[in-house]
Amino acid sequence: MIAELPHKGRADRIVVSLGPGSFTGVRIGLAAARALGLAWGAPVLGYPTLELVRARSVEAQPRAVTVCMNGGHGEFFVQNFAADGSAQDAVRSLPPADAAKAAKHEVIVGNKAKELADFLGDGRLALDLLPDANYAHLIHDVRLISDLTPIYGRGPDAKLPERRR
Repeated sequence: MIAELPHKGRADRIVVSLGPGSFTGVRIGLAAARALGLAWGAPVLGYPTLELVRARSVEAQPRAVTVCMNGGHGEFFVQNFAADGSAQDAVRSLPPADAAKAAKHEVIVGNKAKELADFLGDGRLALDLLPDANYAHLIHDVRLISDLTPIYGRGPDAKLPERRR
């Protein structure tokens, strides 16, 4: 697919989502970005998925937002951002009741925004947005990260057998 792009997809810089998201998808995306960066001699930078959703939501109107995305296991990934775009807390995977307590802003964005706003029941504005790499250009360079460590938002599901702990 990359070879079918103009100039065989070659880029002077590569940006890639660090997550949270599908465990396998995040790992594959990072591996592909690193391999292309190495092959093309291009720097590879990452961005948190919730930062991309935030950037999309404030393109036309800068404002403070709470990003709420599907977190798996019935939980929501939640993170609050100030009007200047800075993260006010770390991304967390929370049950809906705890996500409601964590939501700081009148505008909630993300694919679980409506569910969180309905749970709160206080008339907050909910914007249903998915992360879309076509909008990665909206992320300011100061928010791009050179440390390509995946962001999972919660601990692993797999546990070591009791004997090996």
